[in-house]
Amino acid sequence: MIGRSFRHACRSVESLLLGILLPLILLVLMTVAFGGAMDTGDADYIDYVTPGIILLCAGYGASMTATSVTKDMTEGIVDRFRTMRVVSSAVLTGHVVVSVLRNLVSTVIVVAAALALGFRPEGGPAAWLGAFGVLALFVLALSWLAAALGLLARSVDAASALGFLILFLPYVSSAFAPVRTMPGWIQGFAENQPVTPVVNTVRGLLLGTPVDAYWAPALLWCLGVLALSAIGSAALWRRSRRR
Repeated sequence: MIGRSFRHACRSVESLLLGILLPLILLVLMTVAFGGAMDTGDADYIDYVTPGIILLCAGYGASMTATSVTKDMTEGIVDRFRTMRVVSSAVLTGHVVVSVLRNLVSTVIVVAAALALGFRPEGGPAAWLGAFGVLALFVLALSWLAAALGLLARSVDAASALGFLILFLPYVSSAFAPVRTMPGWIQGFAENQPVTPVVNTVRGLLLGTPVDAYWAPALLWCLGVLALSAIGSAALWRRSRRR
C-alpha cells in the first residue's frame, strides 16, 4: 500500500507542483518581494519566515492526503481491497506514510532554497535533530488528521475544501508575522492553536533562541491531534464498512 500510494504521488503532476513548487514560490515572494517591509525584531525576515514556510509545506501535503483518501473511498477500489487478504489499516497507513515522506522531501528542498537565499540558522546538530523531530511529529499528526477528513468527506471536492482548513492555520499564527502585530481580537486564537507553538519551537531551535515556553505545548498539540485523528480514522473506517 505504501508503494501504491508512492507511485500515485509520483504520477500526480498537481501533487508535485502543489507540494514542492508552491512553497518555493511563496518563500521567494515572502523573502525577496515582501521581506524588506516586514519587521520582526532582531532576526532577519528570511530567518524568521523559513520555519513558517516549512510548516506550510506540511499543510499542503496533508490537504493532498485528504483528497487521495476520498478518491480511494469513492472510486470503489477500497471495496475490492476488502475482498482480498489485506490488513484493513494498511490502506490508510500507506497514504499517511507517503504523506510524511513527501512532506519531509519538500522540507529539505525548502531549507536548501532558503539557505541559498540567505537563511543562516545558528543551532547546532542537537538543535537540528530536535527541530526535525518536532517537524516529523507535526507532519505525522497532520497526515492522520487529513486521512480522517478524507474518510469524512463524500467527494474529492469536499475533501479539498476540508483540507483548506488545515492550510488556513499557518496564516493565523506566528509563522509569517509576530502575534503581537495582529489585531487584538485575533491574537487569542493565534496564540492558542497548534501551529504557533510548533513554529516557535522549530524557529527557536534553528536560530538558537529559548524554546522553554513553546516545546511542551508543541508536543502536547502534536500528540493530541495525532491520537484523536488516529482514533477518529479508525472509527470512520469501521463506519464506512457498514455503508
